Amino acid sequence: METSLYSAMRLGIVHFKAYPGIETGTGPIVETLEKICADEFWTAVEVGWMKDYRVRNTARALLDQSHLSVAYATQPKALTNKLNLNHPDRAERQKAVDAIRDCVDEARQLGAEVVRLIAGKDPGDAEREEAKKRLVDSLCQILDYAGEEKDGLAFTLKLFDRSIDKKNLIGPAPDALDIAKAVRPDFPNFGLLVDLSHFPLLDERPEESIPLLAEHLEAVHLGNCVFRNRNHPAYGDIQPRFGVPGGETDTPEVTQFFRTLRANGFFDRPERPIVSAEVRPVLAGEISEVVLANAKRVIRDAWALSQRP
Repeated sequence: METSLYSAMRLGIVHFKAYPGIETGTGPIVETLEKICADEFWTAVEVGWMKDYRVRNTARALLDQSHLSVAYATQPKALTNKLNLNHPDRAERQKAVDAIRDCVDEARQLGAEVVRLIAGKDPGDAEREEAKKRLVDSLCQILDYAGEEKDGLAFTLKLFDRSIDKKNLIGPAPDALDIAKAVRPDFPNFGLLVDLSHFPLLDERPEESIPLLAEHLEAVHLGNCVFRNRNHPAYGDIQPRFGVPGGETDTPEVTQFFRTLRANGFFDRPERPIVSAEVRPVLAGEISEVVLANAKRVIRDAWALSQRP
């Protein structure tokens, strides 16, 4: 029997990727968010940094109207300001922790149910284990701060590439698992988020990584990447549209990803997980609305195909 797409997941879109130019916390944030809120295909949205409290207030009112599930992503603020939760310098690390604590407050102002976190830069083989310990300490500080409100706010650590673009500590699945095992016993509201677009950048396969992470996997992103041609305008961790020439992900890869997630129980939880498309216009002539329509078609087709024997 075919399972409905919406009975298995809450379908999200990453706002600040779909509409480039707002990653720095300014720009047409409300105007573009309104387009997402008015689109009934999406049942969740992932928002980011909004510098102006008046913009946050307006966005909160809009989100309250929309009936969308809301996630807050710290990536825009962290990457724009080069924040590093595993920085070897204590002062720099504390600066990052304090900034992400502010993000927790912003997330609550926006009515978010979950906050997306990211690790800092990978220091290399010799220092990696110490960097992981520093990351765990920073994450625990943030989660301890958030826990004071006791409002059920959840957190996910997103896995990035280590050697091509963002070059983050976390990172490959085994290292992500180490972090989850260290943090989750004390903070059960902490989990992991994997991005389909990052598996090729990590030289990993979902069929191998998802079973390893399944116990701690709380959300996923659907995206594409280009890494075989360094001269391609979408080279690296850019999240171009599905099926972009030279890219790694289209309907077949999303279909197989859905099958792998289902086989590992990802869609069996009582609370439907958020599955968000992370795509953006990259090539000349591309526009957000068409790239989003592309994502919707791929998601619908991939889900239908994943139901076949």
